[in-house]
Amino acid sequence: MNPMLDKRSQLLLKTLVERYIAEGQPVGSRTLSKYSGLDLSPATIRNVMADLEELGFIVSPHTSAGRIPTPRGYRLFIDTLLTVQKLPSSEIQQFENQLDASEPQRLITSAARLMSDLTQFAGVVLASKRSSAIRHIEFLNLSEQRILMILVSTDGTVQNRILMPGQTYTATELIEAANFFNRHYAGRTLDQVKDSIHDELKQIRQDMTTLMTAALEASTEASNESQDQYIITGEGKLLNVHDLSSNMNQLRKLFAIFEQKTALMQLLAVGQHGEGVQIFIGGESGAMPLDECSVVTAPYEVNGQVIGTVGVIGPTRMAYDRVIPIVDITAKLLSSALSYH
Repeated sequence: MNPMLDKRSQLLLKTLVERYIAEGQPVGSRTLSKYSGLDLSPATIRNVMADLEELGFIVSPHTSAGRIPTPRGYRLFIDTLLTVQKLPSSEIQQFENQLDASEPQRLITSAARLMSDLTQFAGVVLASKRSSAIRHIEFLNLSEQRILMILVSTDGTVQNRILMPGQTYTATELIEAANFFNRHYAGRTLDQVKDSIHDELKQIRQDMTTLMTAALEASTEASNESQDQYIITGEGKLLNVHDLSSNMNQLRKLFAIFEQKTALMQLLAVGQHGEGVQIFIGGESGAMPLDECSVVTAPYEVNGQVIGTVGVIGPTRMAYDRVIPIVDITAKLLSSALSYH
């Protein structure tokens, strides 16, 4: 819990963080006096700065007379002092035009690229595997006891599986089986099918039961194999960020996290369970152990169900007032486009 700061201390901290984000240089008392609008003596400002430093909100780097915010200072700034910009409707319209809604996979990639282009940082999207509803199923004879099952989901994905039910079927029987499946189960998820199929299979012949059971097992296997989808674009842009590129050791750690993916996917999964935009500063998440990095995330949904997270990875010294609405609107537009699709 942060100790309460008086209005004067809050305003000076807010001014310091804003100036540091804008200029990238340690902020001195003269700059604070100029931009804060407070009529305070340099000595008073220095006393407030000393208090803020003692509380862990700011720090003096090296021998500089100025101060810079700590991760704790950024956290207080974001939680209580930040004024987020509202994106103009013309810019939101541009976002919509740039999202490629022709198919879900392209849409997700477009969202990651769009966030990266707009912020000049890395854009990332985590799409959790989910149970898509079945649109229809087909069975084709390949050989005497090998059948090709073609399973088409409502999200447009097509899965092919070889079935070996242990007996032969005529082309007519396979059409009959597919018709039965499509008539009874189209529009349902695999989990919903599993819940009702055993009772309904009692109504049909034993040889059809064998085929349906094989089809259901193969479908479940195909569903389990599809992993969470993780897309990151614009990592190279972080090489142009001085706060990161000036420390090659930290930069190597960051790219190792990108390559490994596990830690970042865990962080994005956490973002998926929160409401609205979440900001992870420096190492406070545990998943990104870098004080120089922040991750801004927001969950997105399809038809009211949260299925993934969008986010931006950049330096701790980022323009949060601009990045937050970009991530927020991308999540909302992605939700809208996927639900419509």
